[in-house]
Amino acid sequence: MKLTGLTVIGGGQMARALVGGMLESGCLDAEELTVVHKTASTGTWWTENHPGCTTTTDTVAAVASAKVVMLAVKPHIIAEVMTVQDEQGNSADWNDRLIISIAAGIGLDSLTEQAGHRRVVRVMPNTPSLVGEGASGFCAADGVDDDDVELVKTMLESVGIAAQVTDPQMNAVTGVSGSGPAYVFLIIEALADGGVAAGLPRATALQLATQTVLGAAKMVRETGEHPGVLKDNVCSPGGTTIAAMSTLEKNAVRGAMIQAVQASANRSRELA
Repeated sequence: MKLTGLTVIGGGQMARALVGGMLESGCLDAEELTVVHKTASTGTWWTENHPGCTTTTDTVAAVASAKVVMLAVKPHIIAEVMTVQDEQGNSADWNDRLIISIAAGIGLDSLTEQAGHRRVVRVMPNTPSLVGEGASGFCAADGVDDDDVELVKTMLESVGIAAQVTDPQMNAVTGVSGSGPAYVFLIIEALADGGVAAGLPRATALQLATQTVLGAAKMVRETGEHPGVLKDNVCSPGGTTIAAMSTLEKNAVRGAMIQAVQASANRSRELA
């Protein structure tokens, strides 16, 4: 599905990842893209990296020319963006436009109220989108039709995978995949530290730890096996891995991960 008339408000890292994936996959042409930015350096980055796109500081005009608007700004700026006026006092016209928000914690009810209609989609991407391995959750208001949903999926799948959920479930998405990369980075760091403690050079330990996490994730995805089954396959009776697993269980690593997801989801709920 080809995307036309996209305006992105906010040109930061996540916008660069998502739009970069769309351009690379061919579902979007640079000539169909307008980016609204605040700083000259941001505008320069977009024109240098994606020749053919339009950059502007005029939100009202950019929205007026759009079919689809992506709100790629911080949550506390959403209200300011939705009520913006130009120098002549004209307000942005959100009617008849598909609005896609990647602002964390801002629910559909709030977004639809500010937009004045219900053709609104809320998305929670994550930072691995920057390397084409994102895991995004999204939910749609009841004014969004099947074609809009397919368009959003096409956009998100250009940088990874996309799962449609309900609005209340978006807090859980935040806990699992939105915040999840940080948990995995911590695990990689800890594995490397353990390797150093056991006698490996730092660079070697980090290289092995990183590839181990990457390989394990790929096995889960490509074999379709439950991770518990794959774990059991590594644990030989009386062997080194089961000894390690016993230590992890004694230190409640499994419980700590579950609680981390719940804490992130709860915090997302509070912010909303």
